Amino acid sequence: MIVEIRSDGSRTVARGALEDVASGERVAIEARGTTPLALALSLTRSLAALPSLARHAAKALVAPRRRR
Repeated sequence: MIVEIRSDGSRTVARGALEDVASGERVAIEARGTTPLALALSLTRSLAALPSLARHAAKALVAPRRRR
């Protein structure tokens, strides 16, 4: 997974890409916002629209790690 976040001071753009080498499936995501809350909401909407491969990877990245 690759993620790039850029800001010009008035707007922030987050872009990411994920590739499953075994199946060759690639997924891209982009979120834009003028405030941290707007960016988070945009990112949430984008994650909800992802195919299952990327959705599972995103959950793994966001979910807290459990101790065994």
